[in-house]
Amino acid sequence: MTFHFKTGLLALALLGSTALGAVSAQAADKEINWIYCGDSIDPIHVKYIKQWEDKNPGWAVKPEVVGWEQCQDKATTLAAAGTPVAMAYVGSRTLKQFAENDLIVPIPMTDEEKKTYYPGIVSTVTSDGQQWGVPIAFSTKALYWNKDLFKQAGLDPEKPPTTWAEEIADAKTIKEKTGIAGYGLSAKTFDNTMHQFLHWVYTNNGKVIDGDKIVLDSPEVLAALQAYKDITPYSVEGPTAYEQNEMRAIFLDGKIGMLQAGSGAAYRLKNTKINWGVAPLPLGPSAKGQGTLLITDSLAVFKGTGVEDKAIEFAKFITSPGPQAEYELQGGAGLTPLRPSPLVDEFEKKDPFWKPFIDGISYGGPEPLFKDYKGFQNVMIEMVQSVVTGKAQPADALKKAAADLEQYK
Repeated sequence: MTFHFKTGLLALALLGSTALGAVSAQAADKEINWIYCGDSIDPIHVKYIKQWEDKNPGWAVKPEVVGWEQCQDKATTLAAAGTPVAMAYVGSRTLKQFAENDLIVPIPMTDEEKKTYYPGIVSTVTSDGQQWGVPIAFSTKALYWNKDLFKQAGLDPEKPPTTWAEEIADAKTIKEKTGIAGYGLSAKTFDNTMHQFLHWVYTNNGKVIDGDKIVLDSPEVLAALQAYKDITPYSVEGPTAYEQNEMRAIFLDGKIGMLQAGSGAAYRLKNTKINWGVAPLPLGPSAKGQGTLLITDSLAVFKGTGVEDKAIEFAKFITSPGPQAEYELQGGAGLTPLRPSPLVDEFEKKDPFWKPFIDGISYGGPEPLFKDYKGFQNVMIEMVQSVVTGKAQPADALKKAAADLEQYK
């Protein structure tokens, strides 16, 4: 697999990366080239880059802004071609694959560093007992509900569902009483279809993989998939046509009773006339406490640049409690804080809707790390789609997916 992964990307990388590689080579001892995902560099990062450079004379951090859809592929192709950038913003789900292909260096954390994070965060960047990235962005989900639609359906508008059974029953009532979809289930061929389902897995004490053992085919995950099947008739029609942001837009238009979404939806809802609330994700029958999928993006440091140690130093600085808190607590970006702090307490007091996003962390679970994360992702999407379209029964779909995942672990 390693040979295929690298050679399959080599030709593409050589088309656009030669010049960047040359620049890196010329100033490798003084520059940290950083592939930065997005449309522009966050002003807070600009501020702290300058601060770090001032404390490290002769060193320069050179961010290259690359759009979200291309940034990870660019970092991958450059590394596979042998012309890596020093550091890149990547989805933590890719770290195991990068490590298996010897493209990145480990970034060990001390026990003190680990203790600063909320529970489960460090596990999102850990494979075989080693950390391979530094978390820089974190998201969790909570349940939004349209209070006006609840009232129209004869439901208590101040009482959101707390269990899957209540959630399905409420969705059914809304659909039957108002003609409007009771729930927004996303099942498009898109990465967040897997993510949306994993929130259900982690609100029922389920797992996908335990060490190197696939444990997807379990009563806990089967219950989650069955609940997906049960709520589909009361959701937006044709869920395979929608990803989560498209479904969020329908909710913002007042056409969905309930939706699981990130904190960014709250800031958008403030600009609507919708009477809304936000609550912890409803729990399955095997839940031990509030749960959610813990998704992080990380800074990965690539091998072979000659500036690995300095890049690690900078990555830890830019994600340290001070700079990181300023970055993630701006609001609107949908980020959940990575660490507890008095600043987070103040933020939550100012905007109480934040509480469900933080409360779900304790019993949440990490995005599973696979050697081939796209293979894993595709298997999970196919499983969900087969159930919500009625092509397969939950037990059969789960058994097939568990077998298919063996090749990607």
